[in-house]
Amino acid sequence: MSIKENVQIVKNFLAALGRRDKQGLLALSAEDIEWIIPGEDWPLAGTHRGHAGLADLLQKASETLETSYPKPPEFVAQGDRVLVVGFARGRIIATNKTFEDHWVFAITVRNGKLTKVREYIDTLALARASEMDASPKP
Repeated sequence: MSIKENVQIVKNFLAALGRRDKQGLLALSAEDIEWIIPGEDWPLAGTHRGHAGLADLLQKASETLETSYPKPPEFVAQGDRVLVVGFARGRIIATNKTFEDHWVFAITVRNGKLTKVREYIDTLALARASEMDASPKP
């Protein structure tokens, strides 16, 4: 596939993600997709594999946070790799704390399907927003 086609596939994937379109996301993902989210003390952190892992991640994300993207992301592509550079604002549902996140997704596209997503996110901002207060403040 061409670089232009790979970028369009990633754009379609992000649009489906924004719509929370599980079937659309699965259709654009390889059966053995691997999605890596770094960090600790963050409910979505870990390596999520296959369609089952992707479906589980999407379910956890919908239960964990609300996110908005105030500006369109930037796309940088070479070969089968597409980097998506963006900014998000959001809220962790359990804590009602907000966060801001400058992020990069490194996405590999092969044969018209996403095979790997590696997030580079502000794990500290997300972990802080996920922290529950240990005890009530006086």
